[in-house]
Amino acid sequence: MGRSGLKVSRVCLGTMNFGPSDHVTGCDEAEATRIVHAFLDRGHTFIDTADVYTGGRSEEIVGRAVKGRRDDVVLATKAFMPHGTGPNQRGLSRLHLTRALEASLRRLGTDHVDLYQCHGWDDTTPFEETVTTLDGFVRSGKVRYLGLSNFTAAQIVEAQWAAQRAGATPFVSLQPQYSLVARGIEAEILPVCARHGLGAAVWSPLGGGVLTGRYGREAAPAAESRIGRLLGSSLPAARSVADGLLNDRTLDIAAEVVKAAAELGVTPTAVALAWVRDRPGVTSVIIGPRTLDQLHGNLEGFALTLPARQADRLEEISRMEKGAPDNGTTNTRAA
Repeated sequence: MGRSGLKVSRVCLGTMNFGPSDHVTGCDEAEATRIVHAFLDRGHTFIDTADVYTGGRSEEIVGRAVKGRRDDVVLATKAFMPHGTGPNQRGLSRLHLTRALEASLRRLGTDHVDLYQCHGWDDTTPFEETVTTLDGFVRSGKVRYLGLSNFTAAQIVEAQWAAQRAGATPFVSLQPQYSLVARGIEAEILPVCARHGLGAAVWSPLGGGVLTGRYGREAAPAAESRIGRLLGSSLPAARSVADGLLNDRTLDIAAEVVKAAAELGVTPTAVALAWVRDRPGVTSVIIGPRTLDQLHGNLEGFALTLPARQADRLEEISRMEKGAPDNGTTNTRAA
């Protein structure tokens, strides 16, 4: 992982869906445990969660699921998001991070986290305070490695420089969004990661579900689908997200993925995941299955060798405008 000795599997099990009992939005603990065990049984090691996922239930479920197999797992979690309305219940301050880590360790049922990540940039806290706090976690043995999530290129540089100035532990990883429909990180973020020694564990490799083959121009999204739920929401922000996921460009790319999958006799999901896995600078790809069947379907993408003919077509149709900056959480314009 980046410029470090940490070894992770090429596929990372994301656990944001662990906790709800509604299988439309997530999975209950029994199914989540089956997913974790099947993932580990296939030889994969990297599991990612966060203190904010399903109100902390995700960490609790993951902790119970890996009990007895903890040494086989590279366990990652994150902190930054609000855990209340108070000013010290969010962010990257020493006070909040110390409380957050102790709470995560309790929920996970472990005495250490292998990769502890800042879940966002905090412009209200001097980053020197953040890096010295995180360095203390490493020195105490409660954390092994440090990472970032959803940072811009400039913020990555500032984070590494702050660690260097303070003589603190550097960061070794970044979690940005990356897929055939969201390639903006290629302009600045991936080059900065390479220059500053960070490996990339990318999220939303299926473009919010657009690249699974479920969506097209001929029919409206099913009401129970992720995008269908967003479109049916009473919140304007949710409908805006759906509009950003489904547009002429993303649907053109999705159609090309479906075409490539038909030619290769595999699923669109496998094609989309294989494309992300093979991109320069990508260390690991985070998947978020809600069922055991989805896990097995996702893992097919990591066994697929994408032929040059299909890869070249996907490269052409999804290419982004050169130089477009991106913070790793939003799409940028097409070429």
